[in-house]
Amino acid sequence: MYSLRTVGNGVKRAHRRAHRLRRGVSTKHGADDVNQARQYCLNQLRHGDYDAYLIRHFVPSSGRDAYDALRTLNLELARLPETVSNPAIGRFRMQFWRDTINNVFAGTPPREPISILLHNAIQSLTARTGGGSVGSLKFWLLRLISTRERHMENKPFPTLASLEDYSENTYATLMYMTLGAMPLQSVHMDHLASHIGKACGIVATLRGIPVLAAPSQQIRGPAGQGVGSTRGPALLLPLDVMAEVGLKEEDVFRYGPNAEGLQDAVFQVATRANDHLITAREMLKNLRAGKAPGHDYEHQEEPEHAHAAGALHGGEEDTAADVRRGFGVLLEAVAAGDYLTRLESANFDPFSVKSSWKLPWSLWRAAKRLEI
Repeated sequence: MYSLRTVGNGVKRAHRRAHRLRRGVSTKHGADDVNQARQYCLNQLRHGDYDAYLIRHFVPSSGRDAYDALRTLNLELARLPETVSNPAIGRFRMQFWRDTINNVFAGTPPREPISILLHNAIQSLTARTGGGSVGSLKFWLLRLISTRERHMENKPFPTLASLEDYSENTYATLMYMTLGAMPLQSVHMDHLASHIGKACGIVATLRGIPVLAAPSQQIRGPAGQGVGSTRGPALLLPLDVMAEVGLKEEDVFRYGPNAEGLQDAVFQVATRANDHLITAREMLKNLRAGKAPGHDYEHQEEPEHAHAAGALHGGEEDTAADVRRGFGVLLEAVAAGDYLTRLESANFDPFSVKSSWKLPWSLWRAAKRLEI
C-alpha cells in the first residue's frame, strides 16, 4: 500500500523511487532475499493460518517453498474483502496479484516476499524437471485468483453445489499446485486432493460465519482518521440450504447463534464436507490395498490433469509410492476433520466452536499411520 506524503527534496525522492522501481523486477534474488521471503510467509501463516503452518512441516521439502508461498497468497486474497472499503479497490488488488503472478512466471518477479519465494520454487522445479508442470501451476494459480475475485463481495452461494465448485477452484486447486511443485504426477492423488479440497473449502466457509456475520469495522488512515468501513455483515451459507431450513440472513446478523435454523443449515453443509472426507478415506484405503479408487474422478479429462493419465493404469507399487511421497499434502483432511469434530461437539453452532489443542498430535499420528 502507498500513502500520500508532503515531502521536501522532491527530486532526490523521485530519484530514489525510480531506483527502487528498477530494482522491483529482477530475476536475481540472493539467498538472503529468499530466506527473508520464507520467514515472512512463515510468520503470516503462523498468525493467520495456523493449520497450514502445522501442515507445512509434513509437506516434502521439494514442495515446501511453493506451499508456503501459495498458502500465504491464499491468506492475502481471503483477507481482501475484509480489508478494503469497497469492491473496486479489491478488484485493483486482485489485478495487482494477477499481474504479479504473470511476472513471476515470466522470470521477472517483483521484490515482494510471496513473489520471491514462489519464483524460487518455480526455478527449483524447472531445474529438477525441465519445467514440464510449470504451465499447469500458472493456470491453477490464475484460476485461484479469478475465483477469489468473483467472490469478493461475500454474497451467499446460490446452492451447495456452487460452494463445492468454489472449493474445487480454491482449496483443491491449492493442493493440486503443491503436488505439481514437488512434482508428483498422479491422477489418484489429484482425485484425493479434489475431495479433500472440497471439504476444506466448505469448512473454511463454516469457520468464517462468526467473523463475516460480525458488524463492519472502521478503516483508519495513516493519521488515524476514519476513511471508510469494511464490508457489511455477510453470510455465505448456500441459499438452497437456508431456504430449506427457513434461515434468514438478517436473523443471523441480529441474533447470531440464536438465529432460528442456523444450526440446521450448518449441519447440512457440514455433512457434505464430512461426506467428502469419508469418500477420501475409503478411496485411500482402496488404493493402499492395491484396489481401484471405487469411483470415477470427475475432473479426470481436464487438460491440467492429463499429465497424470498414465497413473490410471499404474501398478500397485507406483500408487503406493505416490501415496507415501505425497501424503503430507493430504493432511489437509485431518485439519478439516478436526474442525468438524469440534463443530459437532458444539451442536453445530459455529459461534461456540472451541480452539483445538489436539491438531499437532493428530497430524503427527496421521502421517505416521498414513491415515486421514
